[in-house]
Amino acid sequence: MIRLGPLCTSLLTLFIASYLSQSPAEGPYRVLRTAKVGGEGGFDYVYADSTGRRLYVARTGSTQRISVFDLDTLQPAGTIPDISAHGVAVDAQSHHGFATSKPVVMFDSETLKILSTIDVQGNPDGMLFDPFNRRIYILSHAAPNATVIDAATGSVLGTIDLGGAPEEAATDGKGHLYVDIVDKDNVAVVDAKTMQVTAHYGLGENKTPAGLAFDAKNHVLFVECRNPAVSVIMDARDGKIITTLPIGTGVDGASFLPETKEAFSSQGDGTLTVIKESSPTAFEVEQTVKTMPSAKTMTIDSKTKHVLLIAAEFGAPPAAEPGQRPRRGPMAPGSFTILEVGK
Repeated sequence: MIRLGPLCTSLLTLFIASYLSQSPAEGPYRVLRTAKVGGEGGFDYVYADSTGRRLYVARTGSTQRISVFDLDTLQPAGTIPDISAHGVAVDAQSHHGFATSKPVVMFDSETLKILSTIDVQGNPDGMLFDPFNRRIYILSHAAPNATVIDAATGSVLGTIDLGGAPEEAATDGKGHLYVDIVDKDNVAVVDAKTMQVTAHYGLGENKTPAGLAFDAKNHVLFVECRNPAVSVIMDARDGKIITTLPIGTGVDGASFLPETKEAFSSQGDGTLTVIKESSPTAFEVEQTVKTMPSAKTMTIDSKTKHVLLIAAEFGAPPAAEPGQRPRRGPMAPGSFTILEVGK
């Protein structure tokens, strides 16, 4: 038997205590790789086409375009030029992609050739492809709040008054949509067949919902709020709040991974919050992953089960005028980066 002296015993005890305290916080997820792909222009949403193995990033500004990357290598795979949009969604069956520009651009996701432009009202921002009836929902903070497009033909099927400004939407794949309404602090429930709002779920004292993840199998919504920075976890069938958990600040994206029963939310403070669903009534913050400041939007590659985020480096912000919201500083040239998070 090896006997340790008092000093060695104390050091070993401290090491074990430190390891045990750090391991749960570190958790299973980490940044697997970063690709500093550069390129000028603003950015908002990122979209992974897991079937076509492409990653889409809409860039705004003087060099407006849709930048396309290989989802496996994160290397450039093409460009759709002269499009100023917030995001992209793709129907894998028809190979039709749609960009939230004005007018909305419909393109071939295999060739990246523009197929048509679609006139819509409002100001296209977020979007959702619903496989239930293969429709694209173009979300707008201005009326009409949602424009519904047939993904196969590009035809406008109608509009939906959501009762406020939508941020992110989710589908159960069975005819029900859920949309967080950022300026009314609720979640709108939509019947996909009739294109009518059937309910609004309040968030209590929680304000500014800006991300939405959904466990469709167990009817659990994760509504990610900015004020305060919490995830409001509710029953999608009646809007009953189950619990709330803390997240990072500046959330702007969320998604759910059904295989692992984990909800992810991405925040502008450079964190990715991972919430574990042990059962439909039991939840805990599994991990807070350090990513990169400004990495506030995300997408999941359903093949690899990896999270993709986009970010850039920014200089010092200009002085804010009295009564105005602080603005972000200038983007550092060539700093635009794709981050891949996984186990």
